[in-house]
Amino acid sequence: MCTIVVLRRPGHDWPVLIAANRDELQNRPWKAPGRYWPDRPEVVAGLDLLAGGSWLGLNDHGIVAAALNREGTLGPAAGKRSRGELVLDALDHADASDAAQALGALDPAAYRPFNLVVADNRDVFLLAHRDPAGGAPIAVERLPDGLSMITSLDINDPRAPRIRFYRPKFVDATVPDPSGGDWSAWEALLASREGEPQSGARGALFIEPMPAGDPGAFGTVASSLIALPAVNRPDLAPIWRFADGAPERWKWKIVPFQGQPATKP
Repeated sequence: MCTIVVLRRPGHDWPVLIAANRDELQNRPWKAPGRYWPDRPEVVAGLDLLAGGSWLGLNDHGIVAAALNREGTLGPAAGKRSRGELVLDALDHADASDAAQALGALDPAAYRPFNLVVADNRDVFLLAHRDPAGGAPIAVERLPDGLSMITSLDINDPRAPRIRFYRPKFVDATVPDPSGGDWSAWEALLASREGEPQSGARGALFIEPMPAGDPGAFGTVASSLIALPAVNRPDLAPIWRFADGAPERWKWKIVPFQGQPATKP
């Protein structure tokens, strides 16, 4: 169960801020974000070595796409396309609205259920494929202004223990300052092992792989912090900060982009 947090604040120099934790099987191979697709030279994304797609990416047009499994649908299924392809397909576009419209028209029967977040500096959309049988169309919903949180259910869904516990914390947290490089409040939340007592370890935002040391264990494998600049700030470029492993060993790295501004890591 991955997590995406989105703060929309139109009129700001950085109108869209995103925080993300990727939860996955520890032995599923992957690579940190890079330009891995010769036929998509404008795409920077994490690479899933098992299926060839991605869970999170950003293109040179400033489009962000992130794929999350819906509840109870971890892993591939025979006869279904990889959900990691959806991220790359979304990043073929130069506008989030166009990407959402195109991917919302896909055949849902071709995929296991998913949540797909597509964002630019004007709009953020959730594409939700909720029907395991594939009979219902993919729903496309525009995220409202303010802070939204998405896991394996719906936007700000109170059925999700992680959302119940952490969304108020993000709302109350100090908003990151991308230009100054201060993301400390969101960094601390992404690293948190706290959660509702009745929800167990899966209610934490950072999931410790259990049992410890088991390569087949499930847990948080990577974290990202992304900022998209406003249209009227051509002097700014998107920022993507990436970290992997346990928070105690995190060394946040800036993922390079064309025209990347000088910012603190």
